[in-house]
Amino acid sequence: MPAEATWSERIQAARLRRGWSQAQLARKLGIAEGRGPAGLDRGSVYRWEKGRRVPDYWLPYLINTLNLTETDNTDAESSGVAPDVRASDSVASVIRLGGEDLERRQFLTASSAYALAALSLPDPDAVTRRTRATAIGTPSSVGRGEVLAIRQMTTALGDAASELGGGHARHLAVRYLTQDVAPWLHGTYSEATGRELFAATAQLVHLAGWMAGDEGNQGLAQQYYAHSYRLAAEAGDPELAATALRGMAVQAIDLGQRAAAVRLSEECVHYAGSIEDPRAVAYYQATLANAAALDGDRRAATTALAASQSAIEAAPKAPGESWAAHYDAGRWAHESGMVLARLGDLDAAQDHLRHALDIHGLDRRRTRAIVLADLGQVHLRRENTDAALETWSSFLDTAEGIRSIKVTQAVSEMRARLARLRTVPAAEQLDQRAAAIA
Repeated sequence: MPAEATWSERIQAARLRRGWSQAQLARKLGIAEGRGPAGLDRGSVYRWEKGRRVPDYWLPYLINTLNLTETDNTDAESSGVAPDVRASDSVASVIRLGGEDLERRQFLTASSAYALAALSLPDPDAVTRRTRATAIGTPSSVGRGEVLAIRQMTTALGDAASELGGGHARHLAVRYLTQDVAPWLHGTYSEATGRELFAATAQLVHLAGWMAGDEGNQGLAQQYYAHSYRLAAEAGDPELAATALRGMAVQAIDLGQRAAAVRLSEECVHYAGSIEDPRAVAYYQATLANAAALDGDRRAATTALAASQSAIEAAPKAPGESWAAHYDAGRWAHESGMVLARLGDLDAAQDHLRHALDIHGLDRRRTRAIVLADLGQVHLRRENTDAALETWSSFLDTAEGIRSIKVTQAVSEMRARLARLRTVPAAEQLDQRAAAIA
């Protein structure tokens, strides 16, 4: 196959190698996706192979059904999958992504096909292959000190972002990745140190993704999450890998991509099957509950929410050292409250959000602002206008100076709802305050 092969050429070549007709491939894709043998028509395959349509949603199913490899060169723009996510070397790929991020401000669109295709990326032998490539007897230039430095810097930058929003200092995280961490990744180290180095870098890359998403650049965030997942899986750290999947799942939930949200959440829970930390289990089960609620599957949502509640109730009060240690009862109360609101149980949602405010977010202005905004909406849906206005006033007090797309969206949504109350003087005053912040 020529090096410049496009997705249309690759699909046709792979189909013909198997001796399938276009109708046979369509039937197999329909079964793989869950719609059944009549779930996709032959005409769709025909249009893909002629280059008249991009497979977008069907791309991950094509990759799995035809066993298309990530190392083949393709037309990235027409495929909908950035070349970074297909690169054969995870280190070179993530450093290139960071470099491109610093060189130009690019706002990309998050794709459900991209997120689902990322599930098949990790190369479990990546660390072993990289350490074996170094000359025998060469002293290790990277050790636990460098790994600790990455973790400490990630914690410091994460604390600032949690307080002030992802729009603050994101360039510092990316610059640290490309200028300080990159030489260590390309250095020499033992396999044990390499796995710790990949895991620490996965945390930093995940933070860069969270910051990009909180700044509003969802496509770029998705790419960072995919790379974090790959690095974590190659490091052999299921919790970090599951957390990266959770990042993509939450993003899909926020974007209303229901099928992708459920798929990623389910894979997140499955990937974390060996994890015993109750906080981590609660973290991932609550995400699955949220995705199921978005998808209208009340039974699955309540089952996952119950599993999440059991886990958080069994968690020790003192946080451990795990990546999910920050997920405490307060954060669970906020997330579960929003799941209950999505399911229409507004009384229980209000109780959970109030509980979250009592014990959660006091040291993180961004988080407290979001909880207050959500509670205000629940109050309004329960037709308690005075409580809604009072809560939203506290939200605006807390939101000033925070650079977060979630806070900005919360202000916009609040103003849209205040328009119904334009005859109420307090609502008019609140809208004027919100306009100044927006």
